[in-house]
Amino acid sequence: MHPAGLAAAGTPRQPKPVPHCGRSGRESSCKMNEAPRPSPAAASKRRVPVSQPGMADPHQLFDDTSSAQSRGYGAQRAPGGLGYPTASASPQAAFLGDPVSNMAMAYGSSLAAQGKELVDKNIDRFIPVTKLKYYFAVDTMYVGKKLGLLFFPYLHQDWEVQYQQDTPVAPRFDVNAPDLYIPAMAFITYVLVAGLALGTQDRFSPDLLGLQASSALAWLTLEVLAILLSLYLVTVNTDLTTIDLVAFLGYKYVGMIGGVLMGLLFGKIGYYLVLGWCCVSIFVFMIRTLRLKILAEAAAEGIPVRGARNQLRMYLTMAVAAAQPLLMYWLTFHLIR
Repeated sequence: MHPAGLAAAGTPRQPKPVPHCGRSGRESSCKMNEAPRPSPAAASKRRVPVSQPGMADPHQLFDDTSSAQSRGYGAQRAPGGLGYPTASASPQAAFLGDPVSNMAMAYGSSLAAQGKELVDKNIDRFIPVTKLKYYFAVDTMYVGKKLGLLFFPYLHQDWEVQYQQDTPVAPRFDVNAPDLYIPAMAFITYVLVAGLALGTQDRFSPDLLGLQASSALAWLTLEVLAILLSLYLVTVNTDLTTIDLVAFLGYKYVGMIGGVLMGLLFGKIGYYLVLGWCCVSIFVFMIRTLRLKILAEAAAEGIPVRGARNQLRMYLTMAVAAAQPLLMYWLTFHLIR
């Protein structure tokens, strides 16, 4: 047997305290021989040990980290000065704070301003924006009167363009003034009507419609170039500009639209009747309009001059007017089957 066991076995057991039981009425009380309990006053005076910051409570299941986080957050807020953590400087802020970058930005801004000023000065040499605004200064009343003038030029008497301080008035104030609104809208409508006519004949295709539009633009360009060359060869001093020529030559698309629409509704008979009327109307319109532009001197004096130069001007005016009905028929006859 183990010596510890022998020692434990040889030690005499202490007798258990025998309770003294007493009976009083219905109650029985048994008191053991035990150490006296401390009084409540003595327990309240007993000091509770204060836990040190580095020591943990042995009865606490989890560590309290709220104080550490609050201390850390307060440490981050302190440098900011406003209660927020200080943000590190971004690369963009560092770049903008560099004096060299500021000089580069200022130099780039000055170059952009100079380029814009240069473009504004020279843009009118290539695209006359100011003049184009004049040709689109129209209203509904002007468009209605101008369309009536194109279909019925025989009823109009005064063909002179009105001026105000050596400047022609806006088209909306003078029906004789050329504009680009009606020619532009008429050209777009002509392309759409041509597509409609091709679609009703099961011949529509994007390529064919593009060919129709490009052909009309090509003929218009050739007309303008031919007239400008003729005016140069004849040495005509006139206020007729290139934009005026485009406007006058673009009025024929109005008659072309009417002829194609009547052809779709009433067949070839309606096409030839309406197109013939529009051809005669545009011929008269061009003669009476260009006569004041090309034959300005003779028209102003009211005296017919039979010189060779004036004869060439008259022939040129009639040639331009006669080319309009031919082109109207050439660009529309294949749309009617």
